Amino acid sequence: MNIAIIGAGVAGLAAAHDLAKAGHHATIFEAAPYAGGLASGFRDPRWEWPLEKFYHHIFTTDKAIIDLAHAIGFGDKLFFRGQVTAQWWQGRGYDLNGPLQVLRFPALPLADRLRFGAVAFYLKYVTNNWQRLERTTAASWTSRWAGPRVYKALWRPLLEGKFGPYADEVNMAWLWSRLKARSFKLGYFVGGFQGFSDALLAAVERLGVRVRLKSPVSGAHQRPDGRWDVLAPGQPAETFDQLLVTGAPGLLRKLAPHLPDGYLGKLGQLRSMGAVVMTLALTKPLTDGIYWLNTPKDEFPFLALVEHTNFIEPEHYGGDRLIYLGDYLDPGHEYFRLSREELLERFLPALKRVNPQFDRSWVRDSWLHREAYAQPIAPVNHGRDIPPLQTPLPNLFWASMSQVYPWDRGTNFAVELGQRVAREMIEGKL
Repeated sequence: MNIAIIGAGVAGLAAAHDLAKAGHHATIFEAAPYAGGLASGFRDPRWEWPLEKFYHHIFTTDKAIIDLAHAIGFGDKLFFRGQVTAQWWQGRGYDLNGPLQVLRFPALPLADRLRFGAVAFYLKYVTNNWQRLERTTAASWTSRWAGPRVYKALWRPLLEGKFGPYADEVNMAWLWSRLKARSFKLGYFVGGFQGFSDALLAAVERLGVRVRLKSPVSGAHQRPDGRWDVLAPGQPAETFDQLLVTGAPGLLRKLAPHLPDGYLGKLGQLRSMGAVVMTLALTKPLTDGIYWLNTPKDEFPFLALVEHTNFIEPEHYGGDRLIYLGDYLDPGHEYFRLSREELLERFLPALKRVNPQFDRSWVRDSWLHREAYAQPIAPVNHGRDIPPLQTPLPNLFWASMSQVYPWDRGTNFAVELGQRVAREMIEGKL
């Protein structure tokens, strides 16, 4: 088959890799001048490695991306190490990266800490029945089984931080998936996730895939014989046997407005939070070794503070100490309109709470990245609302982070999604 893929993110590249390995011809159209999608990075002239626009790491349990890295000859560039993940409470961060650390967390009585540990153990190691868990909200389930104090201290801040006004709607399967799929050690690539994306891009090109960067698709039209014409500005239309669209639901609606009402209705029901991430290059370290600090939204103007250079050595970034200040917000939130300078004025004063010695003179540079489609919202019984990968229009497929459910979005599940849609495309033509 001759196949068009819209989007050179990790899912699109993974699909192209498997399609090409199966003997099919693929062409990738990507609007950006680089591959990687939400995992892509940016560079400062003094850095050896690029840095992700939106903080990234993988887990030791992320089999799909680990296997793919080895398959393309990039496995030796992947490494895992421990780090400190902390929760802010009463003026300091407390390490919660392990059972013993949780048992020492002073925000809860010992009985509640034990109850939290038992519930977390059950979710991570005992139950796999996410279908049952999706029938209730995470708020009600954790309040009942972990107790109201545990819910208020640990689960409520996470849900509110991730989903804001939708916190009470999110189902328990989403929270289960976060515990089930994650490990205490985290993984990273030499050269960052842009290095992995570039290696995957090179691998698919070696397999014969044509990759057209800086080539946004302006339209797609189906021929009477079921094939698809793909239109890109300044280029003649090309005809393909199958078309795969990766990306947000809005992109699919734009390219295929004639999808049946039922499928369009499912697309319209999919809601998501956006991401706003400010990255700071500091001349001094901010925290005392903390990589990830969860910050309560009623005390801080952002959800998480991630000191990347407490995980990856600052030598790779010209000695800069790199800090992410990230938040998940409704796409209509003012943070999507404010300038970088205006957001700096909101964010910087909070850093003195983390480190009283912090001074604005520590900030060498800053960058602001925003994405309206970053965190799908999973309400009760969400599984029945997920549109299938194969759309009702012949030879048209769609793969997005909304379809990795019940798992949470991430590069590993983007790889799995790309591989899954490639199988469906191949099987659909057998």
